[in-house]
Amino acid sequence: MYLIILMHIIYFMKADTKPYLYDSISEYQRDLDLPKPLHPLVSVVNLNDINARDHKYKSIVLNFYKISFITGSKSKIKYGQNYFDFEEGGLFFISPNQIISVVHNSDKLSGISIYLHPDLIRHHSLGKKIRNYGFFSYSISEALHLSEKEKEVILGLFKQIEAELHSAIDTFSQDLLASYVELLLDYSDRYYTRQFITRKTENHDLVSRLENVLADYFDGGKAMASGLPTVQYVSGKLNFSADYLSDMLRTYTGQNTQQHIHNKLIEIAKELLSTSDLTIAQVAYQLGFEHPQSFNKLFKQKANTSPTVYRQSFTSIS
Repeated sequence: MYLIILMHIIYFMKADTKPYLYDSISEYQRDLDLPKPLHPLVSVVNLNDINARDHKYKSIVLNFYKISFITGSKSKIKYGQNYFDFEEGGLFFISPNQIISVVHNSDKLSGISIYLHPDLIRHHSLGKKIRNYGFFSYSISEALHLSEKEKEVILGLFKQIEAELHSAIDTFSQDLLASYVELLLDYSDRYYTRQFITRKTENHDLVSRLENVLADYFDGGKAMASGLPTVQYVSGKLNFSADYLSDMLRTYTGQNTQQHIHNKLIEIAKELLSTSDLTIAQVAYQLGFEHPQSFNKLFKQKANTSPTVYRQSFTSIS
């Protein structure tokens, strides 16, 4: 009886520490007691309206990008295995499926944030390009510090995006919003290059290394030649046992190795479905599936829609 009670205690302790996944911007803003976003796929938020203590969960994972300009705060946030200290302010970037934990929140954050869902940019050139911005990686552990002139440029782009959100939605809205975000990221890339011109980014953490292994596998055509990447393949590349790797990933992100592989699969599948003329079967084979039916089943499970319906949602935009 004692053992059963102990097992229940351990179970609920684990449940409490598991990061909460926010699938939508609307849900995230609702939990922060913020107004409903003007657009379901992109939002601009004044951080002065958020109290760090308002977060319902100690650790969260967002299913969308977050770009924040912090003007200064004593709050500290754990990001992957690293920490962001906002006392000096600056820009910081979070991409989907990265874990965020509020470590020290003695005061409110001051600044502005953009929340960007990947679906907004899948049909835009930024959909592919965004993967090339290094500052979305866990391997970056410090914010981008801006000069006064750089700050003026960045805040100007935040304001342009906000102004577009307040305009009447028409056939140009989505492309304009994506273009403004792309320009913001291009300037950020320039400024990061300036900041780290004499430095080297070392010691990529576990999640960053995993992302690189999966990117090499799919970009190099290994999936079509050898099938889906297995947990054993990935763990071998990272020099861990399969069980140990999954345990560490679950600790850092709340997801095991197989779930990370599936996330990468769906990310690439969405990109191919929205930007190429490949048939559904060809997409499945390119990703390493032996049977298109297996791909359809996994896609529907992860994306809550079929590959066909997902593709049609983009062809109907124009």
